[in-house]
Amino acid sequence: MLRYLFTSLILIHGIIHLMGFLHGTNLKTIDQFKTTINSVTGIVWLIVTVGFIITAVLYFSGNTSWYWYALSSILISQVLIISAWQDAKFGSIANILILIPALISLMNHQFEQVYRKDVTIHLQQSLPDNIETISSTDLEVLPQPVQQYLRYVGVIGKPKVYNFRATFTGEMRNKEQDWFTFESEQHNFFHSPVRLFFMKARVKGLPTYGYHLYQHDKARMLIKMLSLIPVVDIQSDDLFKAETVTYLNDLCIMAPAVLINKNIRWEAIDSLSAKAFFSNHGVQIAATLYFNEQGQLINFVSDDRLNIDAQQFQRFSTPIGAYKMMNAYHLPSYGDAIWHYPDEEFTYGHFWIKSIEYNVQE
Repeated sequence: MLRYLFTSLILIHGIIHLMGFLHGTNLKTIDQFKTTINSVTGIVWLIVTVGFIITAVLYFSGNTSWYWYALSSILISQVLIISAWQDAKFGSIANILILIPALISLMNHQFEQVYRKDVTIHLQQSLPDNIETISSTDLEVLPQPVQQYLRYVGVIGKPKVYNFRATFTGEMRNKEQDWFTFESEQHNFFHSPVRLFFMKARVKGLPTYGYHLYQHDKARMLIKMLSLIPVVDIQSDDLFKAETVTYLNDLCIMAPAVLINKNIRWEAIDSLSAKAFFSNHGVQIAATLYFNEQGQLINFVSDDRLNIDAQQFQRFSTPIGAYKMMNAYHLPSYGDAIWHYPDEEFTYGHFWIKSIEYNVQE
């Protein structure tokens, strides 16, 4: 509804500028105009009308460049309004109402471009000249249930994976707070462990963007309301350890072919579970993987992940399911994120994987 109302505001405001065009070119006498407008200025009023119509179309269609047209149209419009202040001053109100969302969109874009720039840098160095194929021999070093999982997923005969891009939709919440919906995109790289995760959400009706950066020996979580006001900004050794768990979780669920990674040490448990130890920059974390008889991974459990709300390490699990074919692999399309408090289990996230691409080049 808000989208329709805002689009209507832009259109109506733009069409009103036609009055200045008609009056200035003497096509029609506009009694409301007491200010003299010459024909050249009248053409400028028409240009602003076209600018706002283009803005409305781009905004309604979801084109992220709409705010450039909005900002330029608002600037010219306001100059015209000032030149005919007594007749057009109330148009400033509409300009302000359009300006605020346009500036927010601009700031959102600039924040997202930080993520895009980091992705571009890593894409330039993630793929080797020759990509090898995974064979049955590559799986022999793994515990039996992990081997069965990789065969079920369908990695044998496929190229080794050096990076992936995934998109999600979902909902999240903090304890004692309401759910909020989000959509996200992430890139993971394996030449050197890197995870770049960008999330777009609306929290209490306000656009809130978040960027999780995990690279080298650093991890940072930056969440901004309106892409201007930081509501979370954390960078610490504990967060690096926690994000190392998240990185391993990504491998297990979205890039199983990478479980033959030299940085992972395996410990067999039984026919339906195994323990993985992952090391990166002197930090080692552990997680237990649980499988079913069919060969599907059904849960990932670790005690090495920091709970930001509680500010302590707590058991973390991600039960997964709804396996389906994605990009020629059998992969889970749904998962929950759960904190295991001493007195209860708290589900703080629901995730739906929409797409996965491997060995992305651009």
